[in-house]
Amino acid sequence: MTTIEWLALVLGIACVVLGVRRNVGTFPTGIGSVVLVGVLATRGRLYSDALLQLFYIGANVYGWINWARSRERDGAVVVEDMTTVSRVRWAAASLVVIVLWGGAMARFTDAAFPWWDGGVTVASMAAQLLMARRCWENWLVWIAVDLAAVPLYHAKNLDLVAILYVIYLALSIWGLRDWRRIARAARVGSGPA
Repeated sequence: MTTIEWLALVLGIACVVLGVRRNVGTFPTGIGSVVLVGVLATRGRLYSDALLQLFYIGANVYGWINWARSRERDGAVVVEDMTTVSRVRWAAASLVVIVLWGGAMARFTDAAFPWWDGGVTVASMAAQLLMARRCWENWLVWIAVDLAAVPLYHAKNLDLVAILYVIYLALSIWGLRDWRRIARAARVGSGPA
């Protein structure tokens, strides 16, 4: 692995750990990681992946601003619950985009696994936006992404990347557990006195 690959790996893991800990530092760390991944993707002529990194830069800037405005007195970021209607809308919109993106990749590119890869990409985008909006449900989507990405990267003999997604899976389970606990405590705390 090159120095850039190692740095992107370390920053990516640090980004997720900071996100689990509800630390706004997740976003500048994430920006650093995705910039480096974008450089690597461009060098490898993986232009769709490079474009995805541009999306991540924008989503990280949005999240950084949103989280900076949404802190509790102790500095921790407030966790939100999605409504059932919001969950259904996000899921439906994600499925529509997965069908459109996967179909485009299948029809217009020589992608190895257009539907699988497209699903992972679109779900990753949805998870990143839900994290930026401070919704605990983002961790459910990240868990699904990680579970789908591990065998995808293994199938392409990218086992180091697959291992990284196993690490992300463990961190996402930690994030889900902590963020749900925090959301429950907030609901109980905001109930009638």
